[in-house]
Amino acid sequence: MARSVMSDEVQRRIKQLILDRRLAPGDPLPTESELMGRFDVSRNSVREALKALQAVDIVDIRHGFGTYVGGLSLDSFVEGMVFRAAVLHGRGQASLYELLEVREALEAGLIGSVAGKVPAKDLAVLHDLVATMEREAAVDRVTAATDRAFHLALYRSLGNHLLSEVLDAFWAAFHAAFHGVRDEPSTDHRDPRITVTRHQEILAALESGQGTQAAEAMRRHFAGIRQVLGDAPHPRKTDENLTAR
Repeated sequence: MARSVMSDEVQRRIKQLILDRRLAPGDPLPTESELMGRFDVSRNSVREALKALQAVDIVDIRHGFGTYVGGLSLDSFVEGMVFRAAVLHGRGQASLYELLEVREALEAGLIGSVAGKVPAKDLAVLHDLVATMEREAAVDRVTAATDRAFHLALYRSLGNHLLSEVLDAFWAAFHAAFHGVRDEPSTDHRDPRITVTRHQEILAALESGQGTQAAEAMRRHFAGIRQVLGDAPHPRKTDENLTAR
């Protein structure tokens, strides 16, 4: 069996072992020697498989301690999206706009489902974050950390952990890609007071139970980001360098 094929097969068997044993992140896995005996393969095949699985956070290799089930995060997905955006941006394609469009579709589509239903404790968190934005805007900068926390808190009441991870993954990918291709990565040239206003509008509509208004406020927020990208009104219609899809 070819080396790469062998590694792929060992990866498949390790994943199946995790499923069969119902292991959770942080649980220990068999040693390299045990995996060699179980699968009847060489040490190199096991090591290659484990390294490949580590790259996507399925396993966590702790040198000197052993191998464990990884955190199963979306970090490798985010890294792939960021690199894809950078490559396509360099070829004149609207990759940043595409990432933003996915974020907008997710958030504007979801915001109506939580309008008027956010628990008091989550509303308190959102109000605190807006207050933090106001303080940050006073010194000319709303930080990425505050913005990220606000968008995560919006949908926490849904109790969908995968949804939260996906939303955060697209936030992280867009932020990293945006600042990775800008000539001045320290700023996005938006008036921080407008940023605060847009988040205030989202929160006000959310708190009052006005789903339609909340979605409109969210779209206004994303429209402002599109202006910063310089892709308005729609890059797919204006950029002659785009590859036909």
